[in-house]
Amino acid sequence: MARHPHRPHRFRPQQRLTQPLVRDGGILRPASWDEALDRAAAGFRRTLDEFGGEAIGMFSCSKSTNEMNFVAQKLARTALDTNNIDSCNRT
Repeated sequence: MARHPHRPHRFRPQQRLTQPLVRDGGILRPASWDEALDRAAAGFRRTLDEFGGEAIGMFSCSKSTNEMNFVAQKLARTALDTNNIDSCNRT
């Protein structure tokens, strides 16, 4: 496990999530990966159906390779129907 002398509070494995959580009636409860991913997909679908691709954005990491960023923008444009993709790459 990574350690940093000035930020030991950031690395507490006992506080990490070990399974997905879903919200039912305002309360978080443990769920299976299938249920959590199905809910996430349904949320994206509702947003796309109601507001279109312009309502969704995607952010990629500057530490990703060009190939990974290419796949991210391909996913955003084809699966999510949005051109709203950015990263913190600034030259």
